[in-house]
Amino acid sequence: MRKIVWDRKICGQHWITFHGGGIRAEIWDAYDSQFNRIENVRLIRGETIPAGLYHLVCEIIVRHTDGTYLLMQRDFRKHFGGMWELTAGGSTLAGETPLVCAKRELREETGIEACHLQELRRIVQEKYHSLYVEYLCITDCDKQAVTLQEGETIAFQWVDKPSLLKMGTDTLASSRAMELVKEWNL
Repeated sequence: MRKIVWDRKICGQHWITFHGGGIRAEIWDAYDSQFNRIENVRLIRGETIPAGLYHLVCEIIVRHTDGTYLLMQRDFRKHFGGMWELTAGGSTLAGETPLVCAKRELREETGIEACHLQELRRIVQEKYHSLYVEYLCITDCDKQAVTLQEGETIAFQWVDKPSLLKMGTDTLASSRAMELVKEWNL
């Protein structure tokens, strides 16, 4: 079993360093299936999440005011490497609210600063002990000013809705966001 040496914040994010140094892991708050944070219970990225506990993930669909959607291509070293994502997003760090997480992830993965995000829905994913809060960001940003996050994304493109709707599971890493575009007529 690994021995935790200390819990610290790096650039506002919660990390732990294990004995032997160098290895950092994200610390997450634990939640119940109703999206209630469980006080004083923390989860560690990469560790098995106990039964009845969940970690929270935020996903953001980005639509430009001209009607196009931002797609980000996943780094080849990641799960589903090389595939395109219709969302920016990631896990909520300890102490973050879903909205704070969504804005941070959007900024980290795309460079887009969102003033307003519209929450679309919440989903419980039992298989992975994950809770998803999904948002829509409508932006008028400079479309060529999108930034890539090293180790996360390698390319981006803006696509119109008809082209997006033609994309399948062989191209997109997840169908969850595509369902929202269709169901909500985003």
